[in-house]
Amino acid sequence: MTALKPIPFTGAPFPKSEYERRQKKVLEAVTRADLDAVVVTAHGHLRYLSGYDGMGAYFMPFPLILVPGRAPTYVVREYELTGVRAESYIDEIACYTEQTDFAKVCADVLRRLGLAGKRVGFELGCWNLAPADVSALQERLPEMKVADASRLVSSVMAVKNELEIRAIRDAMAMTDVAVRAFQQSLREGITEIEMAAAMQGEVRKAGGDEVRLVSIGFGERAKLPHTKLTRHPITNNEPAMVEVGGIKQGYAGALVRGAVLGRHPEAETLHSLAEEALEAAIGAIKPGATAGEVDAAARQVIERSVRPQALNHRVGYQTGAPWGERGNISLEPGATDILMTSMTVHMPVILLGNDDYLFGCSETLLVTERGAEILSRTPHTLYRA
Repeated sequence: MTALKPIPFTGAPFPKSEYERRQKKVLEAVTRADLDAVVVTAHGHLRYLSGYDGMGAYFMPFPLILVPGRAPTYVVREYELTGVRAESYIDEIACYTEQTDFAKVCADVLRRLGLAGKRVGFELGCWNLAPADVSALQERLPEMKVADASRLVSSVMAVKNELEIRAIRDAMAMTDVAVRAFQQSLREGITEIEMAAAMQGEVRKAGGDEVRLVSIGFGERAKLPHTKLTRHPITNNEPAMVEVGGIKQGYAGALVRGAVLGRHPEAETLHSLAEEALEAAIGAIKPGATAGEVDAAARQVIERSVRPQALNHRVGYQTGAPWGERGNISLEPGATDILMTSMTVHMPVILLGNDDYLFGCSETLLVTERGAEILSRTPHTLYRA
């Protein structure tokens, strides 16, 4: 392949050796799962293994095929080829043009790699792979045995190394800047859009990239689980909640923080309970604990409270890069995944009130030998403006 002239502001977030290390770990998991290969299609998993963020795969899947003893092969849309080369460390790339070409090209690559009659893992439970895609491949490769490998890459991603942990710490530093701006800018009449601009502005002043704003909800709009930014202003005696994450090299430092302008009894009650439940979950985190045990620690606090039905979702999930991915470890009732040192989890304890307000707080935590390390320096107590 002819060497390409570098394109400004492109390139993978980490050195090539880091992606080779990750691919090696995934291939070890492939062998343990008694698979002959894995076909990776989830965007977050693609970035983890190649450097490319998978953005071009909105059109059709961009399978990254990992086979023990072979170089990884990327199957991508021809239109996106330059971007994949510029942003990844993958040398073996096969291209298709339109939707109708995908199955033929991908099947030809799988056949060339000797997988036509082998047991191949697909991310059947993740985003970006449709049942029709799998069916089309099976029609062309009827002897190929399709296995569900939805959890294979995420199980490797769950345990972070120092490069990743440093990125999350840097991201969280910018999250803290954004949250402090949220708190200091909270005043009667400010709109959600104006608040977002204030937060982004402070992050840029601090030298960070733009943060990802999942939601900002003022007043009645705090009843929405995820909000769109609007010109809705906050007035006195109303709650405000933000979910935000700084981003560094694709890694997020996620955080939920609540505030009240004046007084709001329902929000104050919910936040006090969320703090107690969150702290119980933090106390349950240690190597060897199960994801279900951490969920239960928080859930038990709520079930014996004045709002026993307030928690209607899981307590947390595996996070990092990306912020969240379907198929990753989930801290939910009965979950049997074992927590290990150097895992990172985000635990948003957001509770439902009698008047349908959603309110609470969260922490992103690093699992250490001593238990949980809170990565934010902004207290999760209720902010009063």
